[in-house]
Amino acid sequence: MMGEAAKLSRSGPALGGIARDRARAVTVLLILLIVTLLVVLASTAFGSTWVPLEKIVAVLTGGGERTERLIVLQLRLPRVLLAALAGGAMAVAGFLLQKVTRNDLASPSVLGVVDGAALGVVIFLALLSDESNALIVSIAWQPLAAVLGACAAVALVFALSGRQASSAVRLLLFGIAAAAAAKSVIMVLLLTGPIYRTTQATRWIAGAVNETNWGEVQMTAELLLPVLLLALLAARRLPPSDLDDVSAQSVGLNLPVFRLAVFALAAALTSVSVAFAGGVSFIGLLAPHIARLLIGRSAIAGMLASALCGAVILMGADLVVRVLFAPTEVPAGAITAVIGAPYFLYLLLRKDRLNG
Repeated sequence: MMGEAAKLSRSGPALGGIARDRARAVTVLLILLIVTLLVVLASTAFGSTWVPLEKIVAVLTGGGERTERLIVLQLRLPRVLLAALAGGAMAVAGFLLQKVTRNDLASPSVLGVVDGAALGVVIFLALLSDESNALIVSIAWQPLAAVLGACAAVALVFALSGRQASSAVRLLLFGIAAAAAAKSVIMVLLLTGPIYRTTQATRWIAGAVNETNWGEVQMTAELLLPVLLLALLAARRLPPSDLDDVSAQSVGLNLPVFRLAVFALAAALTSVSVAFAGGVSFIGLLAPHIARLLIGRSAIAGMLASALCGAVILMGADLVVRVLFAPTEVPAGAITAVIGAPYFLYLLLRKDRLNG
């Protein structure tokens, strides 16, 4: 009896700690959700024309003047929602990659997924556009081109890594090389092709969400929803993925197959986002780090927090460029690159100091 009492006394603080962690995670997620909604409202209100909150509510409830309905429903809300979807999906992709590679430097942009998807889109536009600046096939095929480009980039990185594909350092190095190669091919296509290729492709390369319509928002949401559900299921198996191959197999996880599945999910999430939001970089690096600071290393809560942080980052970047540089349309990807590139260098230098 005394032994059982001692066990209960030892497990009590542990259970209390788990309860506190869960309560903290729920609180942080609620705060992030509120912040996300506030950024949605701010992004809808601010721009070249200020739309007060009460008029936004009137428009959303079916009222409002014609000009206000045009600004809110056709010009701003679609780009805001697309930014939220794309930013959240890229953040989830980065979270999955960082978890499965056990490396805080991993992200879709660093591993070449973003540039591979962008290359797929550029090839699609280059081959299937006519001289009148129109596609000869449906735009619905564009996400497939991005998926194929992203998957090709991931396959190239793994093929170059060979048997050492489990090494995060090799994956990062070959990912950076694959991204550089994709950028070079993109530049060749833009420089050698007719001008209509350049004008259509620059939107995806720069990472801008302007000129978004409701059809693109709907298509993005429909494509992302099943992949995000699969990502949630994969997140439940992420803690054992921190183990080595033998230990993971002992708890019923085939680690090499699981890694490939996670990379495929990350590629799908990134490619669908890039297909319409453009080659926005570093969100998959920044958002999971912010979420980890707020939530800790929880898998499910961490992924949800990453998604909300990613949505806020891209919506915020688009809001900043829209307000500061109006009426010029500056790509939101410029802001994420300005913030993300120095942070990536900081992480790289810190990891080098810790290892050396």
